[in-house]
Amino acid sequence: MHSPAEADACVLELRAALAAHGITLPSLGIDLPAFASRCPTRPLIALGNCNLLTAQALAAALRKGAA
Repeated sequence: MHSPAEADACVLELRAALAAHGITLPSLGIDLPAFASRCPTRPLIALGNCNLLTAQALAAALRKGAA
């Protein structure tokens, strides 16, 4: 089972990686219901909603990284 600290670290790492490409996902965070579950599970990271420009920037960064 993963700890809340590991999930927090993952969110911070993802936020920093996105920021390096000029991308901000305001709703990025830990999915709290995943920690409230009675069943042992891996925590979920909620990417949340973003506007069209942010989605386009994210797609461009992913394409660039895959090249």
